[in-house]
Amino acid sequence: MRILVYPHAMEVGGSQLNAVELAAAVQRLGHEVGVIGEPGALVAHLADAGLEHLPLDAGRRRPSPATVRMLCDLAVRREIDVIHGYEWPPGVEAFYASLRSPAAAVCTIMSMSVAPFLPPSLPLVVGTREIQERAAPGRRHVHLIEPPVDVAANAPGHPAAEFRRAFDLPEGPLDVVVVGRLVAELKLEGVLTAIDVIGRLADELDLRLVVVGDGPARAEVEARAAAANAAAGRRAVVVTGQLLDPRPAYAAADVCLAMGGSALRSLAFAKPLIVQGELGFFELLTPESEKTFLGQGWFGLGAGRQEGAPRLESILRRLHAGPGLRHELGEYGRRLVVERFSLDRAARVQLEIYEQAATERPAALDAVGTAAGVLGHKLRRRYARLRGTEARDDFNAVARSGRGRA
Repeated sequence: MRILVYPHAMEVGGSQLNAVELAAAVQRLGHEVGVIGEPGALVAHLADAGLEHLPLDAGRRRPSPATVRMLCDLAVRREIDVIHGYEWPPGVEAFYASLRSPAAAVCTIMSMSVAPFLPPSLPLVVGTREIQERAAPGRRHVHLIEPPVDVAANAPGHPAAEFRRAFDLPEGPLDVVVVGRLVAELKLEGVLTAIDVIGRLADELDLRLVVVGDGPARAEVEARAAAANAAAGRRAVVVTGQLLDPRPAYAAADVCLAMGGSALRSLAFAKPLIVQGELGFFELLTPESEKTFLGQGWFGLGAGRQEGAPRLESILRRLHAGPGLRHELGEYGRRLVVERFSLDRAARVQLEIYEQAATERPAALDAVGTAAGVLGHKLRRRYARLRGTEARDDFNAVARSGRGRA
C-alpha cells in the first residue's frame, strides 16, 4: 500500500511521535509511507526513520481548501491508497481529499475527546476504550489502538551519563522525571503541583524533579521552579527545555510522573510510574490500579486541586522509602508495556485498518454537516478568543468539565 501520514504538527509531542513511529513501523512491514507536515523538530526523526517528508506551509489555515487540493493532487500523482490525518484538522482535510480522489481517509484522535463534527463515515482511531465507547454511536468505524511504544528503542540500559553531565545532575537524589509539552491544558496543573511538593520536601527528603519539555507555559514553570529552589536552598527542580531525543531523561529517572504516551514510555524504561491528571489527580500504577488506566487511559480527574499536593506527597514518600518497591513496580511496568503496547503489534492493527478503509468510500452527504460543524467551532473559538477564554488544545481542554463529548 501507499500511505500518506499527516500529523497535526511537527513539534515534539505524544500524538506526533506516535504518528511518526507508527508510520516507520508500517513501512517496515513492506509498505510505502510518506509524512506530510510543516517544518519542525520531528523532521529529523523522519530522516532517521527513512521516511520521506513532504513539506507544508506552516502559515496555512487549518483546515483549508488549499491543503485539500494539495492532498488530492498528491493522491492522484502518487497513487496513494490512504491519507491518515492525526487530530481533527488533518482528519477533516483527509476526508474532503478522499471525496475528490481515489485515496481513502483515516483519522487518529489522541485528544481526550472526539470533535462531534467529524464525518460519521470517516474511520476513526482512538487511544482508550472509554473514548471508543463514547465516540462509536452513529459512526461507521471507531477503532482502538492504545498509544504504542517502540520497546526495543525505549528500554532499560539506555545511556544517561551525557544527559546528567549536560544538565549538572549528579547521581544521588531520587530523580522524579516528567517529560512533556509545557501547555496549560491538561499538563500544567500537575507539573506546578509537583514543583511545589518537591520543593517543600527538599529539606527532608533527597528528591529532585527534572522537567523535560518546552511550550507556551515554560516561563511559568521556570518561575515556579526558581521559587522552589530558592526556598529549598538547592536545585531541587531542574527545567531542561525540550530534548529531541528524551530517552536519556527517562533512563536517568528513578520515578516518572507522566500521562498519555509519555506514561507508556516511562514503563518501557522499567520506571515506577505516577499517572498525572487534572483536578488533583495523581495515582501510582500498580497491578491493582492497572485496570483503571487500561479502561480510561493514562490520565484521570481528581476530586479537586487542593487534593493533589497531599496525594502526590504521600506517593513520593512511599517510593522514596521503598527501593524494593521501586524495582518491583519498574519490572512490572516493563512487562505490561511489552505485552500490550508494543509498536509492532500496533502497526499490524493499523495496517488492517488501512486495508479496510481502502475497500470503502466516504459518504458524500457527510461533507455538508462537517463543513457546518467546523464553521460553528471556528466561530465559537473566535468568540472565546475575544473573551480571553480560548483553550489552545481545544478537544483536550474539554476534559476539564468532565469527560468531554464524543
